[in-house]
Amino acid sequence: MELSAAFWIILTGSLVAASCGILGSFLVLRKMSLIGDAISHSVLPGIAIAFIISASRDVLPMIIGASAFGLLTVFLIEILNKKWRVQEDASIGIIYTALFAIGVILISMMAGHIDLDQECVLYGEIAYTPWDIVIINGAEWGPRPVWFIGTVFIINILFIRTFYKEMVISSFDPALAMSLGFNVSLLHYLFMGMVSLTTVASFESVGAILVVAMLIVPGATAYLWTNRLPVMLILSVIFGILSSVFGYLLATYWESSIAGAMTVAAGILFLVSILLAPQYGLLGKFYNHLKLSVSFASDHLLLLLYRQLEREPQTLVIPGAVYQSTSTGRLPTLLALMKNRRDGRISKRKKHLYLTDSGKEMAHQLIQRHRLWERFASRELGLPDDEHVHESAHRMEHFIDENITEELYQVVNNEKSSKSKAKDKYEKK
Repeated sequence: MELSAAFWIILTGSLVAASCGILGSFLVLRKMSLIGDAISHSVLPGIAIAFIISASRDVLPMIIGASAFGLLTVFLIEILNKKWRVQEDASIGIIYTALFAIGVILISMMAGHIDLDQECVLYGEIAYTPWDIVIINGAEWGPRPVWFIGTVFIINILFIRTFYKEMVISSFDPALAMSLGFNVSLLHYLFMGMVSLTTVASFESVGAILVVAMLIVPGATAYLWTNRLPVMLILSVIFGILSSVFGYLLATYWESSIAGAMTVAAGILFLVSILLAPQYGLLGKFYNHLKLSVSFASDHLLLLLYRQLEREPQTLVIPGAVYQSTSTGRLPTLLALMKNRRDGRISKRKKHLYLTDSGKEMAHQLIQRHRLWERFASRELGLPDDEHVHESAHRMEHFIDENITEELYQVVNNEKSSKSKAKDKYEKK
């Protein structure tokens, strides 16, 4: 395929994925991904009716027909869910399958009269994009899908930018949005209208079925990498563009459907993110868990050597005894030993372990925090002074920093605890 044709195909796919990814991020946050699936299928009868009436592929009838049925889908789902108490997932399944089936029937009945078929709507054909040229006054202005989808992409950006604050608040806390005076229902239907518009723009490129992946996968992939919404929106666009580029390369190598390969590429990026995402990926979770375990083991090693020094100053400790005495696994203990030796808290001489001055100071601080929390839990929280308090302090000693230590010290060293003060106040009354 010519280089210019490949450029237009990749650009079209990138615009589709980016447009869907921006809205899809909010669908993921609102836990409405299935709504996007429902709209992408249920707008089919609106498109079919628009074609039947206009007998053409003009943009305006398509937008009106699809948007009308997209909003109708959302309205019917809410009616079933709120009025007739049908569960939301069941409502989505009932409405979108019914409307989708009506659309397929209309297309199959009128296929001989209009330039429309099921495969065009369901799967799309992005490969023909470079030859669908816009010609004005004899001059070629590039493929029509690029202009159409590019316009929708800009509209989506303007919509999110205009209603960003309202979208954020209503996505995370609809009740708060209502209390602040936002028209949550109107915003919801406007958002669903944008989803419908984007779906229509994507039909010719990726089809009604594959646009579902573009509405969900880039946003879901970005969600694995960050907790910040602006970053998530940017990442969803980036992952959408990468899906388009890699998908085209896969389609060229496999000699397969370009739109299908782009969706496969999006799925591959999602699987890679599941593995490599720093906080929510499998390797990220393993690393964070191991890091926390090493931190615990490091403290336990210092305490073990410090208490051993208090009980029997002449006792020599070998690494093998450390592995048997700590509650953490062998790998975290080994890494913790290496970490403490690197930080200069533990030294090794003649195969025996010793605490350095900085190690003794750190262990002393840990014991102070442990005992300080025991006093706080027993005196202020009213917990019984037994092994439960000790176990609680055994966990908390790892998380108490200097500021918390100072606050706890001030509380437990007051002349009277808060409970005692409350009791005195009550007795005076």
